[in-house]
Amino acid sequence: MAEHNDLGKEGEKKAAEHLVNAGYTILQKNYVYNKAEIDILAQKGNVLAVVEVKTRTTIEFGLPQDFVKPKKMQLMVKAVNEYILQNDLDLEVRFDIIAIHKSAKGWQIEHLEDAFYHF
Repeated sequence: MAEHNDLGKEGEKKAAEHLVNAGYTILQKNYVYNKAEIDILAQKGNVLAVVEVKTRTTIEFGLPQDFVKPKKMQLMVKAVNEYILQNDLDLEVRFDIIAIHKSAKGWQIEHLEDAFYHF
């Protein structure tokens, strides 16, 4: 597996741990519908958090969250709609980004709730 894929999987693992420590229940990881993949679907109370994880080793070219593009957002909306229908859920939906920067100092994790409204 390519090194960047390993980093991404490691970042997703760290993100899931972060969510669990914050009181979320992980419903599913790497949910795929058509061309869309949602990294993590997590629930806390009456909120379904649709989480995109972005992991980088350098922020020289921008923050991890800067790499979530409008097309990705559109695909995630379609995918979560299908997930909700398949699982007959009645939850408030929120789109989050967990931005992770891995450096020599360790892991820096930033959880951006309602992230799509910040772009």
